Order: sequence, then C-alpha cells, then structure tokens
Amino acid sequence: MSKIEWMSHDLAGDDKTALKWVYENPVWKVGIKNFKPANGLEGTVCLERHNATDELFVLLDGECVLLQADDENGAAVNITAVKMEPMRVYKIPKSLWHNTVTWPGTKLVLIENNPTDMTNSEIYQLTAEQKAALPEIVKG
Repeated sequence: MSKIEWMSHDLAGDDKTALKWVYENPVWKVGIKNFKPANGLEGTVCLERHNATDELFVLLDGECVLLQADDENGAAVNITAVKMEPMRVYKIPKSLWHNTVTWPGTKLVLIENNPTDMTNSEIYQLTAEQKAALPEIVKG
C-alpha cells in the first residue's frame, strides 16, 4: 500500500541554496527557490521563458515581484510587475518572458514540467534602459 510522504520546505536550507528540487518524477518537479543576489533588484539582468510548459510559483515567505513582458520578434518589451501575495498560486504561461525579483528571506515553491531546461527555454538579456527602469516597475 502506498503511503503519504511528508516533505518540509525546510529541506531547502538557508538562503545559500538558491534552488533545491524537493520532488521530481518523469513528468513534473517541485523546488524551493530562495533569495539569491542574481534575483535581487540589482542582480536582475535578464528575463526567461519556457517554450514547452507553464510554470507555477507560490510565495511561502518574504517578498517577491514577478516580472512579465510581451514578446516582440524575440525581444522582451513592455515589462510590468505583479507583487506576489503569500499562499496564492501564480501561473506563468508557456512562452511568457518572466523573472522573479526577491529579497533576503524569500522562499517560493516552484512547480514545472520535467524537463524544463535550456533545451526548451530562452534567456533575454535586458537592455541598459530596461535595467534602469526596473526599480520604478517593481515599485509599481
């Protein structure tokens, strides 16, 4: 008989572990994403998109702003922000340019298809003007 397995988000460790996968099977995986400087406001230099799958985020602790942008011939344009609320599920549709902006103490649950990797994803490097506009975009 199968039994329920208990997994604590404490498995993610402290803020030194940026992303820890806590469950994975051949179809989907669940990770805990902690703050890391590259996801801080000053460290955000790119957006990404996953072309084969949606992605889900749930804010457990701290603060997170989801960035999203329209696509214009492969470029991310019209960047906007959504401030996450704790314990709500946020769906990032496949092919949407996005990123997370986090602060120390942030913990997110991340759920995505397996595999979601660079074989089915892209990175867009923000322009200098887009990076300069981020503080105002994030502030809303």
